[in-house]
Amino acid sequence: MKINSPRKAGFTLVEIMIVVAIIGLLAAIAIPNFIKARAISQKNACIANLKQIDGAINTWALEKQKVNGNSVDTSELYGAANYIKAQPNCPAGGTYTHHNVGVPIQVDCSLSGNEGHTLP
Repeated sequence: MKINSPRKAGFTLVEIMIVVAIIGLLAAIAIPNFIKARAISQKNACIANLKQIDGAINTWALEKQKVNGNSVDTSELYGAANYIKAQPNCPAGGTYTHHNVGVPIQVDCSLSGNEGHTLP
């Protein structure tokens, strides 16, 4: 025997509001963590680029018999036939500055101060 009920199947407004509130709470927790993880990965990629450029400068200086204090010729570092195929860029939008051969930091990022884009 079939029982007819005046109520139709579906969700009430309160149930939908509870689900939306739970989704909003989860988003409020997840979005800041996502932004922090993105900044950390950009910093790590920048540091990897700095290590690659520093190694290329050291190799270039050794092969070209440069001494401490010589300026770095970036046209000899980057290119298909040179030490690094394409000039790397900071993923966070910083710019790289090349210093003289033999100084403790031969290349640095413009975001090195407050965001930690520095060689260890």
